[in-house]
Amino acid sequence: MIQFIANTIRGLVADIIEKANSGHPGMPLGTAELATVLYSEVLKHDPTTPEWADRDRFVLSAGHGSALLYALLHLTGYQMPMEELKRFRQLNSKTPGHPEYWDVPGIETTTGPLGQGLANAVGMAIAERMLAARFNRPAYEIIDHYTYVIAGDGCLMEGVTSEASSLAGDLQLGKLIVFYDDNEISIEGSTDLAFKEDVLKRYEAYGWQVLSIDGHEPEQILKALEDAKADTIRPTIIAAKTKIGKGSTLEGSAKSHGAPLGKDNVVALKAALGLPNDDFYVPAKVYTYFEEKRAQWATTRKTWESKFKAWSEQYPELRADWDRIMKRELPSDLETTLPQFEAGSSFATRDAGGKVLTALSSKLPELVGGSADLSPSTKTYVQGAGAIGNGNFDGKNFHFGVREHAMGSILNGMSVHGGFRVYGSTFFVFSDYMRPPLRLAALMQQPVIYVFTHDSFYVGEDGPTHQPIEHIEALRIIPGMQTIRPADANETAWAWLAALKRTNGPTALLLTRHKVPTLAGTNAEGFSRGGYILREPERKADLVLI
Repeated sequence: MIQFIANTIRGLVADIIEKANSGHPGMPLGTAELATVLYSEVLKHDPTTPEWADRDRFVLSAGHGSALLYALLHLTGYQMPMEELKRFRQLNSKTPGHPEYWDVPGIETTTGPLGQGLANAVGMAIAERMLAARFNRPAYEIIDHYTYVIAGDGCLMEGVTSEASSLAGDLQLGKLIVFYDDNEISIEGSTDLAFKEDVLKRYEAYGWQVLSIDGHEPEQILKALEDAKADTIRPTIIAAKTKIGKGSTLEGSAKSHGAPLGKDNVVALKAALGLPNDDFYVPAKVYTYFEEKRAQWATTRKTWESKFKAWSEQYPELRADWDRIMKRELPSDLETTLPQFEAGSSFATRDAGGKVLTALSSKLPELVGGSADLSPSTKTYVQGAGAIGNGNFDGKNFHFGVREHAMGSILNGMSVHGGFRVYGSTFFVFSDYMRPPLRLAALMQQPVIYVFTHDSFYVGEDGPTHQPIEHIEALRIIPGMQTIRPADANETAWAWLAALKRTNGPTALLLTRHKVPTLAGTNAEGFSRGGYILREPERKADLVLI
């Protein structure tokens, strides 16, 4: 049945892309067996309750293969009607060219820029382990799920996946499983043009379990997934040898990557697969198969709900924390936690920010984060809160290493997973290294907090490479990015509060290395409006600069 469903998906994907006259058929045709095995036999999910907290997560890192994901969501019973498949890549459809976070339930993150999805998945796997450390109790394992990825050669060429995968191995994320669609084809031709390295040796060096299979053999796929789960310490990468454009006349050719197959080739594909030449054809037995599967998935979810109910009764305080955190609500008395700074004193706003973060962290168990190897300078290490690492996931501080790009992408993954308010820090000038995840956080409306210190030319001793001159404008032009540059220590406290109160988008806090005076007359109400008059001029102003 698996092979029959995979071939049905191939025919459906070809029709989806042909009708749109736009899209990428090669990857979906090549990975149909991988995705079918995963969704039908392995993935713990329930399309009728897509927000189920303990569901497995699936990330299509090779987002250009979105037609594959949309076809699967339709067949398995998510809110993806056939009509939306026919509107693929059309304005205002639920089936854009690359998957967009929660546009339809079942899409766990926005992918498109290659490599971001795999790095997001590292964040999701971290969030799973951290939630388990906080909420699981003996006999009540309410958090216990896997994160699965399909990534291609392009994803693994990108630097962000190297950064994130290295950290994943170091953190021993045994519940992260990546399918590497090893089809040896890129847009320009064979991957031998620019990508000859042994990927599995590289991942073995990262500390991953590495496996290799025929990606078109369902039994090998299932066995590899069993072996992946058997290793509870190491993340696993499964190199699946596949043929891009499998089943079509363009099989194995770069020509199948990014353009419709063409009407005649679609007809030939369906004939080769034994499918009738009907548009958007899905046999009744495929729908029946997944209807039966949905009953099984619902039973698994209801069993979990019974356990969750018993856990809630046994640990009511934990349940209260769970409800508040999952709703992204803040304690009602949080504002009283903020430190106050006397007018006339002087603080670098990074130092004030560190004091504020420590105070807030004591009230917010979900507030976690770290820096790209700069916490002594950015003042973002919360003393006494413990660190993540060496198999320990109950701390609050991250050592991301010098991996700004991965840091941003991992934070996005943790945020979309749910259960945490996350922050990451580095020098402001290095925000350039993490611009893709900054933009994606804004697109996904995720409340990630960025602490960018060493703002202004006062870091002059380090030279122009470390002076963030144009960077504030670069942040402000990102739609949906809230950018705050507090004037003094008290405004820094209010800036942190504003960032935490915002739940529909990211916030960048720009803090100084040099001391600035704590001003008389600053006030939280004016700050909350984005700007206010600190004091009126003694004489009539000839010019006002804004």
